Amino acid sequence: MANELLTIVNYMAKERGIAKDALIKALETAMESAVAKDYGSQDDFRLRIDPVTCEIKGFKILEVVDDDPMSDKEINIKDALEIDPEIVCGELLEVESTPENLGRVAAQTAKQVILQKIRQAENDQIFEEYKEQQGEIVTGSVKRFQRNDILVELDKVEGIIPAKERIETEDFRIGERISAYVLSVEKGMNGSAPKITLSRTTPAFVRRLFEMESTEINEGIVKIVNIAREPGLRTKMAVVTEDPRIDPVGACVGIRGVRVRNVVDELGGEKIDIVPYSEVIETYVTNALAPAKGIEVEIDKENPKLAHVTVTPDQYSLAIGKQGLNVKLSAKLLRMKINITKKSDKEHDAFEKQLMEAINNLAVVDGISHSDAEILVKAGFVTVEGISAVDIGDIVELAGITQEHAESIYSAALVAMTS
Repeated sequence: MANELLTIVNYMAKERGIAKDALIKALETAMESAVAKDYGSQDDFRLRIDPVTCEIKGFKILEVVDDDPMSDKEINIKDALEIDPEIVCGELLEVESTPENLGRVAAQTAKQVILQKIRQAENDQIFEEYKEQQGEIVTGSVKRFQRNDILVELDKVEGIIPAKERIETEDFRIGERISAYVLSVEKGMNGSAPKITLSRTTPAFVRRLFEMESTEINEGIVKIVNIAREPGLRTKMAVVTEDPRIDPVGACVGIRGVRVRNVVDELGGEKIDIVPYSEVIETYVTNALAPAKGIEVEIDKENPKLAHVTVTPDQYSLAIGKQGLNVKLSAKLLRMKINITKKSDKEHDAFEKQLMEAINNLAVVDGISHSDAEILVKAGFVTVEGISAVDIGDIVELAGITQEHAESIYSAALVAMTS
């Protein structure tokens, strides 16, 4: 058995990269447990495997007494001194006593331990591999659902997207391909597979997607200052560059919007606003609150983290956004509190007159009814130029109308501009 065990141990150490000392120690522990019945308790014996020859020996652990032994767990001092001349009463002595069936036990145990060590070595390797990918994006397939968590089949291992890291509006099917950000990698208990936690909601997922899409961001020419995100709905991302020849927003959008479109597609249609960063805080606040225009910003004198923003009534809904989302994300992006108010009543009365004029001007456009004009103007679309300059999706969201209705209005505005 020693020769066979030696061959196996040497092979595992060389071909599988499992440390020989660790493997022998694991074999000793497992075999001690397997033959415990021969000694009554695992605490009453030890097994030793010679690291050179892999010869196995068993040792009983006996208490040295000065009288006749009262049980098989004791040894008389005279007999003990023949084994260890320095032993004294009350001490424990290891006496060689190898069970007859140790060879059979060794063969069975060796197989189990080696398989366990192989799995542990493979899991350690997987841990190291994915530890290096922490902060990266990985792709796998949906394996199954565990309540609201998604279990993802990755290469050699399973990852998990917890419910809080899922985008609520997304609906995946088993077998469907899915990409996610590696949030954390932890070693498994007792050598089991590592726990890989993935996320599709973290702002870091958006950051990494843009780093992969934009050469300028990846090379550090354009820097992402901050990201504010409401997963599945909208993201605002502030960017800046020190190179005056580079348009930081354009570097994120790409030719014909291909770069930002790829990110939006990966996020299931989540709207993304690219905001140019400015060291002039008033300008930065104005940029962040887009698409609202004509904004007046005043930073609180006592609290530099508070911005007082004044907008005309027609821009108020744009500045606030649907369900307050625009101002909420802007505040998170700026790391400030934003207080938005409308301009004075006098200015408001003057504007009301302009508002009616804008409604009447839109209502004369073929394809835009008077009721359409009222809805559009209240949503901030006061001219055909303004309508044609935005995405149809913005019209749907801000005016609260259907996609088909918005497309009809958008087409009418384009025709009016060219006629």
